[in-house]
Amino acid sequence: MRLLLFLALTLSAADLKLTPAWTYDTKDSLEKPKRGKPPALEVTPVYDAGRLYISTPRGTVAALQAVTGREIWRVDLRVNPEGNYGDFANRGVSLRGTRLYLGTVDGRLVCLEKSNGAHCNGFAEIDLTQGLRRAPRYVGEYGVTSAPAIFKDLVITGSAIADNSRLDMATGEVRAYDAMTGKLRWTFHPLPADSKSGAANTWSRITVDEASGLVFLPTGSASPDYYGGMRPGDNRHANSIVALEGATGKVVWAFQTVHHDIWDYDVASPPELYEYKGRKAIAVGSKTGHLFLLDRLTGKPIFGVEERAVPTSDDAYKTQPFPLKPPALVRQQISEADIHPACLDTFRTLRNEGIFTPPSVQGSLIVPGNIGGMHWGGVAWARKDKMLVIPVNDLPAIIRLIPKENFQAERKAHPSRETTEQKGTDFAMSREFFMTPDGRPCLLPPWGSLVGVNVETGDIAWKVKLGDLPNLGGLTVSKAGHVFVGAELGPYLRAFNAKTGAQLGEWKLPTSARAKPMTFVEAGKEYVVIAAGGHDTPLSKLDTKIVAFEIHP
Repeated sequence: MRLLLFLALTLSAADLKLTPAWTYDTKDSLEKPKRGKPPALEVTPVYDAGRLYISTPRGTVAALQAVTGREIWRVDLRVNPEGNYGDFANRGVSLRGTRLYLGTVDGRLVCLEKSNGAHCNGFAEIDLTQGLRRAPRYVGEYGVTSAPAIFKDLVITGSAIADNSRLDMATGEVRAYDAMTGKLRWTFHPLPADSKSGAANTWSRITVDEASGLVFLPTGSASPDYYGGMRPGDNRHANSIVALEGATGKVVWAFQTVHHDIWDYDVASPPELYEYKGRKAIAVGSKTGHLFLLDRLTGKPIFGVEERAVPTSDDAYKTQPFPLKPPALVRQQISEADIHPACLDTFRTLRNEGIFTPPSVQGSLIVPGNIGGMHWGGVAWARKDKMLVIPVNDLPAIIRLIPKENFQAERKAHPSRETTEQKGTDFAMSREFFMTPDGRPCLLPPWGSLVGVNVETGDIAWKVKLGDLPNLGGLTVSKAGHVFVGAELGPYLRAFNAKTGAQLGEWKLPTSARAKPMTFVEAGKEYVVIAAGGHDTPLSKLDTKIVAFEIHP
């Protein structure tokens, strides 16, 4: 793969300058499969001993020379092109010794040698669709989109499971395998064995604290997302942060962020390890816009959490947990004053009682919406400034429950909506973002923000606009404490001051960056690298580039 010449617009603040280093083109096909979504380049490269290791949704894995971007080796894992992939993504690989490990969107756990990309002796590939309590029914229903976790001699992986099609979706086990032999060592089941539901899976990144002997699972909702009449109760470890004993998979503690989820409020954000006044802590973000700050060893809230009554229906849990600090990072109640005039007529027809308004046949406004709030981009811990920094969205959705006899007619009448059957339940459903006729969010801006939370006080220290559009993607903190983030639909990498939220600069990319950036130091120089893969919208074309800049603090 030849090195591409990349001409970047470089803007800088007085204390920060970036210069283009290299661009690598994966040259993967961007063709949309027959079913499902097009591929999304969401990889975060991993640095080790002068090399970067990358992966793509179509199964390309490559090693690059870190300073130049020169390709050292490249292999093709031949992801099944016929799959119906809801999230056609791969967010990266994990390293242990001489080996690297990754999951594929068609449901395999793969081990490769770092030196040349060859399959590992004794542990080549594991078919993760096998051995589940309930297997998937089609290619693409079950896969892996996030890098597996490494805990000592174990490789631990969750799964991505399709949303909304039926009650009895594939089950969301988390499994640990021997890193040398591939032998199954333990399994964690998020739902009881007799549950009619599936999912409650861990599709985002698992966080490891080897010193404490714990691994932390961010779990999603039980199936299906928008009707829970067939899964009574709080649904145990769904929508939770679950701390497991890494060696055995035994539950040490669990904290549920949403009870009996009927809004698709997964814990999409990877748990972030940080310190609170010398105490081990963990930050857990939810699509609700709530940030829960917990003791890492016990799961007890640092600033308190209270159960509050929420809007009711036959299918809704009566209370939900609200952190006392920090307050919600996004708007959770919408009035006419917040709405574009072109949307007022629709707004007045919807059930709208703020966060946790249940889905309804008349149509409900879901605030903040199914992509958050906080999304899979996660939280960054700026240690020097004692700040947690989080990208968030204000992008409500409209959810409608559909009587089963009207399902086909509604799907045909509204082709622009996502309409699914939720087979095995009493209602189908449709969802769509709350948008103006010309395609803008109905909610008045800002639609995407960056938030700084002071970990000493639990207060929001600052909140700034992140570009001019919603965002989806991660962030990282450099050695000097600068926060780097793409995420917004515009084609820029941006840097912010973690203490104040002041923007320090923006640098042009080939397209928007849906991935989490990373930094590394080589020969005394620090670099920031980000995948510019686009967001699959008219405002952000898809691409296959990975871009590196040298940082000049």
